Amino acid sequence: MKSWTRREFGCLTGAALLTALRPRMALGQAKARVVVIGGGIGGATVAKYLAASATTIDVTLVEPRQVYTTCFFSNLHLAGLRPLEQLTHGYEALTRQYGITVVHGSAEAIDPAAKTVTLNNGSTLGYDRLVVAPGIAFRDGALEGYDEAAMEIMPHAWNAGQQTRLLRQQLESMEDGGLFVLVAPPNPFRCPPAPYERASLVASYFQRRKPKAKILILDAKDSFNAQDLFQDAWNRHYPGMIEWLPAQFTGGVTAIDAKTRSVITAGATFKAAVANVIPAQMAGRLAQQAGLANRSGWCPVDPVTFESALQPGVHLVGDAIIGGDMPKSAFCANSQAKACAFAIAADLTGSARFPAHLFNTCYTYLAPDDAFSNAISFKPVDGKLKSVISFVSKVEESSEVRRQAARAAEGWYDAFTHDVFG
Repeated sequence: MKSWTRREFGCLTGAALLTALRPRMALGQAKARVVVIGGGIGGATVAKYLAASATTIDVTLVEPRQVYTTCFFSNLHLAGLRPLEQLTHGYEALTRQYGITVVHGSAEAIDPAAKTVTLNNGSTLGYDRLVVAPGIAFRDGALEGYDEAAMEIMPHAWNAGQQTRLLRQQLESMEDGGLFVLVAPPNPFRCPPAPYERASLVASYFQRRKPKAKILILDAKDSFNAQDLFQDAWNRHYPGMIEWLPAQFTGGVTAIDAKTRSVITAGATFKAAVANVIPAQMAGRLAQQAGLANRSGWCPVDPVTFESALQPGVHLVGDAIIGGDMPKSAFCANSQAKACAFAIAADLTGSARFPAHLFNTCYTYLAPDDAFSNAISFKPVDGKLKSVISFVSKVEESSEVRRQAARAAEGWYDAFTHDVFG
């Protein structure tokens, strides 16, 4: 099982190209201006790699939060296995080491014709190239009764931070013997294995502290990512604790009643002690407002440069894009961001172009000492991103292989977040 180091991680994900892409600025030459909106994994990676690739590019990162808490590994916090502080990262290194200007504000509007971004304080930023990493938003009216007030009673915890803390507190307060209901969303959505990893790790917490508790997954789908691996693990680790009901059995979740903590399906109503409702998703609000998303709710892009197919001069990376075979994962966002950064640097500086190297690598926990992994490479084919080489863990793997994967996941997290945030 792979043990990750920062040097190996950088080589895998494209850091070796930076020297070839780093032209020197001529005396009196004006710097090209790139504005990056969104300081999550995709946005922070674009900003860092653009700033590192060329002294002739001035990079501004717009992000309202002072710190970023990763959604990946937040299920460990729900299980009481990792404090949220260990999943929280600042932007100081991006400024100190790479000279990036970090503006803590919100982008309210984009004017592609004037090449300006208007911030929530009324100021504007001009740009030569714009990168938008808007993340996801929940689809309006996806579940009747599930509004912002309901989210404070039946949290989604799909944006890490306060919602994650709230769900953890509810799980801790739940009486032994209570029912935890998890509503899993329709495709496509952020991090396909994450709802089922969440159920697994919450089950590990219940096993230690609330052994009479039950978990019910009400799914909008009839199958899910790595289903064989999860169901095998549930039978081995948590027999009788987790029940999964597909949409074809329930008719799908139709409404939420926050007052009674009830989830209503076409055929029955399920009253929860604690409920985690993960709604249907789309590209973030700014992408919708700026005309970067099509009728699907997601953003079409060029698979080589990640330039918008709808707004020239604007690039997009991360969960918001239509990524073909690439899932909506943190590692994919990071990989797309590097390809995007190198393409923009080549255009703005006249430096050499290199083929994009696009990967996804992630670890998923089934229990504290049982994890599986995948490694997939992608390339553009006929205008779409297609998987070309893949490795995915198998059900028949030994317990020692799974323990090694769980240990390797820790090193992966540290190397990955260092690659993003410096």
